[in-house]
Amino acid sequence: MKLLDYMAENSYEQVVYCCDPGAGLKAIIAIHDTTLGPALGGCRIRRYSSEEEALTDALRLARAMTYKNSAAGLNLGGGKAVVMADPKEKTEALLRALGRFVQSLGGRYITTEDVGTSVRDMEFIRTETRHVTGLPLLAGGSGDPSPMTAFGVLQAMKACAKESLGSDSLKGRRVALQGVGKVGYYLAGHLQREGVITIAADVNPEAARRAEKEFGLTLVEPDAIYDTPCDIFSPCALGGIINNSTIPRLGCRVVAGGANNQLAQEGDADALAQRGILYAPDFIANAGGVINLSFELTGYNAEAARAKVAEIYHTTERVITMSKAENISTARAANRLAEARIDSVRRMKRIYLG
Repeated sequence: MKLLDYMAENSYEQVVYCCDPGAGLKAIIAIHDTTLGPALGGCRIRRYSSEEEALTDALRLARAMTYKNSAAGLNLGGGKAVVMADPKEKTEALLRALGRFVQSLGGRYITTEDVGTSVRDMEFIRTETRHVTGLPLLAGGSGDPSPMTAFGVLQAMKACAKESLGSDSLKGRRVALQGVGKVGYYLAGHLQREGVITIAADVNPEAARRAEKEFGLTLVEPDAIYDTPCDIFSPCALGGIINNSTIPRLGCRVVAGGANNQLAQEGDADALAQRGILYAPDFIANAGGVINLSFELTGYNAEAARAKVAEIYHTTERVITMSKAENISTARAANRLAEARIDSVRRMKRIYLG
């Protein structure tokens, strides 16, 4: 990868390589766009097979955060940090070293938790920088963002049900829930309260049994979830699971879930539409977590945050309306919605600055 050429072609602003041998830190921070405000995006810790794989992940996730924050109406840009390490072996020293690199960016990037990190980890990072969210409630933060992410997914699911199934009431509907970990677990609770018939699968047997016991859902094998007859398929685990192999197997009218990067490629949204399946773009549906986190920047208010997350219902409706009016997939409509806001602010800034 010729990094600078790639950054120029895809409008990235900055990529920072971070290394602290004493702390065992090897990390990459990618800042995609700060037109709307500082770049907010999580810190992901995982074992990458190569430096190039880590860079690709950071770039892809940073861009997704730009679109997510823009479409959610937040005054924030998109960024991401990835740490090349085994999350089971992370240490205070490693996290604090990362915090020092975040601090060195002077507020251009604000970090938070992601795969492989936790609320407790954010406390360690907070000792070195104030540019961090996802802190515990007792520390003035908002705690685990998963409950709000799940609440937002529910709003997107209801908006899609209204369009595709004739009513936004989910009572008696069948939902195939892929993944009952953090977001999927809380979403299962919402679905139970809505009177949904939930069929679920998870590669982690312990997580699956926990959800079965607490919410009375029906379990199937992980691969069988694609073949489960349902009204709504809800991916809340891995990305790239909507693809050429899985789309023909889906027996649903709506796809709406909390996983990031659900489509293996953008054209998969067109393939869903051709089968009469309405897709809730992932960065629209799963924005509840980052919306919740954004309220930490001005003094956290749970009631105000929840009201803002509830707006995902109307944002999803806007995307559906645009998709129908312009005869494009909902994925393309969501991209245009996010890009239009960024472009308008960019033009305004150019006029203001002369």
